[in-house]
Amino acid sequence: MPDYGHELLFSVSFVPSAHQADTVVALSQLAERAGLDLVTFSDHPYQPTFLDTWTLLGYVAAATESIRLAGNVHPLPLRPPAMLAQAAASLDILSHGRFELALGTGGYRDAIASMGAPRLTPGQAVDALEEAIPIIRAAWDTDAPGTISHHGEHYQVTAPRGPRPAHDIGIWLGAYKPRMLRVTGRLADGWLPSLPRLRNIGELDEGNAIIDEAAAEAGRSPRDIRRLLNLGEELPAAQLAEIALTYGVSVFILAIDDPSRLQRFAQETAPAVRELVAAERIQPTPPNTASPAPDLAATRTPDNASDLATTPAPDNASNLGATPTPDDGVRLTDVRVWDETTRPTGPAPDPTRHYTPAEQANGRHLIDVHDHLRAELAQLRDLIDQVASGVIDAGTARSHINTMTMRQNNWTLGAYCESYCRLVTMHHTAEDAMVFPHLRRAEPALTPVLNRLQEEHHAIHKIIERVDRALVSFVGDPDGLGHLRETVDLLTDSLLSHLSYEERELVEPLARHGL
Repeated sequence: MPDYGHELLFSVSFVPSAHQADTVVALSQLAERAGLDLVTFSDHPYQPTFLDTWTLLGYVAAATESIRLAGNVHPLPLRPPAMLAQAAASLDILSHGRFELALGTGGYRDAIASMGAPRLTPGQAVDALEEAIPIIRAAWDTDAPGTISHHGEHYQVTAPRGPRPAHDIGIWLGAYKPRMLRVTGRLADGWLPSLPRLRNIGELDEGNAIIDEAAAEAGRSPRDIRRLLNLGEELPAAQLAEIALTYGVSVFILAIDDPSRLQRFAQETAPAVRELVAAERIQPTPPNTASPAPDLAATRTPDNASDLATTPAPDNASNLGATPTPDDGVRLTDVRVWDETTRPTGPAPDPTRHYTPAEQANGRHLIDVHDHLRAELAQLRDLIDQVASGVIDAGTARSHINTMTMRQNNWTLGAYCESYCRLVTMHHTAEDAMVFPHLRRAEPALTPVLNRLQEEHHAIHKIIERVDRALVSFVGDPDGLGHLRETVDLLTDSLLSHLSYEERELVEPLARHGL
């Protein structure tokens, strides 16, 4: 679960259409009012129907107050680095520190050459970019003595330094191939690929590995490089949260031209992603005013569980670096949502196989996610017990819930229960949409297991609907707490059984095939 330490940001990208110039500016202002963090514009100077992106950036900076600004991305062959540095610093000063610099080598070589720029091979374009970044940084470093002096293959610069930007401008690179990724690790502040240009989502993992290695070799921390992602389409919050958690992406940029979709992205998707990511990354700690979360195994009686076998860990669990959580067979209710004896199993793992640290992390990620769900479920059950027994009053309950990672503005027990159910649903949706299709393609023999897991997802969602109905009853009538407790018991039995089964079957395949 990579976390490069950057806050989550949500952005939009607009085409700088000259025929809809006022609309582009109005959409940028709407993005700011809607609470988005960043607005970007594509930069293709050889396209005669487009506005000049640098002129547009300056105009939008004057028409807004707080939203950050960037090109997406500027083709370096058309922007000499010394001039680029001065333009970027000037825009940052005028916008009071709101500009970031995103660069690329320029993918449309013929079009770039048609504007009078030198025609460069792909290798030469990377060489030029590698020369340009130190020139740009030298221009901004007004504390350094003397002038900029660079005598390279592509740039000959002897110029005074300055102006200094209003803030430390980030240099983000649009990079895909290994050499550009290594340049990103050595020299840049951010990696900005576009999801539609990737062969598959797993390329983010491959790119991260190259960038991290190059950063370490250059004496930098991988946390120095922010991970950004251009989205080709609007994705569900659960899917974006999985991308953030799995690949460390902290900036999502949606190409858009529709005001209603922009507002939905800003006001619904972005908060949901932030909540889901926070819920996964922050381990809940019960406040001192409430009793510790109970051990579920201790509160679940084994009276009706003699016919339920525990689930053993895979034979090579020690090599995996993680042990799937076994099912203890204890149940709180007599209701059986499914027949556990009919669950299929996948191919037996190779007990002699050893896994790299990255592979072990892939397998461990599922257990980490599930452990968080288990911990939150334990706290939910404990809170129900405390409210029912009168141990805590409304004020203490409010304080308790406000420390939980999935809190809502509403402090009631009902709000927390609703939030937990939504998190489970989003987690399952992400698995159904991303993880399971990937594993089906990578290992077709897992299909019966994946089909069964999806069936269990649907069954759990029906239980969640029952919890919702019990919640409505509880909110309207305090006597409904008993019914709410019964439905949460059923959710506990079914969810914990399901999580154990899923870990037993998928931790090892996820280690081999990735997420």
